Order: sequence, then structure tokens, then C-alpha cells
Amino acid sequence: MVNNSKEVQVKLMKGLLDLIVLQFLSSQPMHGYQIITKVRKTFGVYFGPSTIYPLLNALEKKGYVKSEWNMNSERPRKVYKLTSEGQSLLNFTEDSLNFICRKIGTQRLPKGGLGEENAPQPALRPFLKKIEEKPVLKL
Repeated sequence: MVNNSKEVQVKLMKGLLDLIVLQFLSSQPMHGYQIITKVRKTFGVYFGPSTIYPLLNALEKKGYVKSEWNMNSERPRKVYKLTSEGQSLLNFTEDSLNFICRKIGTQRLPKGGLGEENAPQPALRPFLKKIEEKPVLKL
């Protein structure tokens, strides 16, 4: 069961990695290694440079993030910052995901909320908490 849980968590993380990166950048500009470290500390899943940097490049090409070189540190670093288009995408995606989670939750969980036996795994708690703070998207 533990292997299945980890497998599910990694699969969810892969599918939501762009959203997670945008969420991190919404709080502060970061360089790639900071993002790698924060993903690992927050979710307990390691995505290396071969995953993060192509994702950042794709987000930049689409206009969701902007980068600039920081030459003031001990070594030059490319720092990524969320654009207004990226913030709009983040808001829309969070609302959509919130809607989906609430629909699933309404059908599968008791009305009292998450019980001990149905509680999300520790790696997903910070992400789900953020989702629950957003209002439900009405369609």
C-alpha cells in the first residue's frame, strides 16, 4: 500500500508540477534550484534539473513566467518571476482544481469532512490546504 500511495503522489505531482511552480513563484521570484529544493521539502518528491528547467523554459515561452539574470549573488543565477498572465492561469487552474476536488469530495467523503482514515497523505496536505482556501468555481 505504501508503494501505491507514493506512486499516486508522484503521478499527481507530475501532472500538477506547472501549477505548483507557478504557486511558488506567486509568493516570490526564485531560481531553479530553489524550486527543486522547495518541491522536495514541501512534497517529499524529487524532480531534478532535467524536469524543472525545461518546465520553466516552457512556462516562459508561453508568457507565464519571466526570467532575468541576477549578477549580484556569488554566482550568476537566472531568477524566474510570475507574470500577470501566469497569475491569471494560476487563479483559473486553482479554481478548476478546487471545483474538481469538491465534486469528488462531495460524492466520496462524509459531510463532516476528512476523517483520519480518509485524510490526504502528508505530501499533499499543503497543496490541498491551499486549494480549500480558494472559493469554489461556479459553472
